Amino acid sequence: MFKDQTVKLGICPIGWTNDDMPELGSWNTFEQCVSEMALAGFEGTEVGNKYPKDRQELKKALELRQMQIASAWFSSFLTTLPFKETEEAFIKHRDFLYEMGAKVIVVSEQGRSIQKEDVPLFEAKPHFTEEEWELLAEGLNLLGELAHEKGMEIVFHHHMGTGVQTKEEIDKLMNITDEDKVSLLFDTGHLYLSGEDPLEVLKLHLPRIKHVHLKDVRGDVAAQVRQQKTAFLDGVKEGMFTVPGNGDIEFGPIFETLANFDYRGWVLVEAEQDPAKANPLEQAIIARNYIRETAKI
Repeated sequence: MFKDQTVKLGICPIGWTNDDMPELGSWNTFEQCVSEMALAGFEGTEVGNKYPKDRQELKKALELRQMQIASAWFSSFLTTLPFKETEEAFIKHRDFLYEMGAKVIVVSEQGRSIQKEDVPLFEAKPHFTEEEWELLAEGLNLLGELAHEKGMEIVFHHHMGTGVQTKEEIDKLMNITDEDKVSLLFDTGHLYLSGEDPLEVLKLHLPRIKHVHLKDVRGDVAAQVRQQKTAFLDGVKEGMFTVPGNGDIEFGPIFETLANFDYRGWVLVEAEQDPAKANPLEQAIIARNYIRETAKI
């Protein structure tokens, strides 16, 4: 389906250990994580909280396993804090990723985010004011300029429990930001869980999409999360997310659309689960086999 060498396939460490809930997978080491990623047949990863901070140590560990760094999450607070605070942290983050060979920087706006709070995921979702939208757009354009200084791009991560979650909000952000400075991360699971059609969003914003997260959703658990007014992290622990091929999302048309557009970039499995319930290596192999069969990569 995909032309040779047009996409790179990776997997995120969040299935082994969770940055927001370190108790999930606390027993899994960095070495085990990246070794099992390679064993399952992946060539790249994003950066997790257990990854070595020393660049040379990290490079050596990855090279031994023929793995690469695709990107890493960056939390911006453009709507709630002075830009200078986000800028300083971003430059440090950018420079680390640049040295690791990454081409994109994942940015998620965490101003007023509820994803770490013990509040109902759907009912407590924040909604930005027009002033906050302006601050966000201006700040992202500036971060995009900073990324360009290193020949890199920022990819904005729409996310459950934040001010940019729905299709309407994604559309607005894309309309008010500079297309040359701000790109989009396409996350199947967050769109599906929010009640959106991932394929519709994909087709609409394909030219801006430069990073992909493949996440599946267990519909029965998602419905329970909504009905019981569960918090985001509790939903994760209950298993609302899973790897592609293990939930209710139909990925075939998504892969076909990306291939027909000749998408070039990383496609990463990113499915946060409790590793005590969902063995990370087993889940990684399930995802790899499904992607091989469905996307032909």
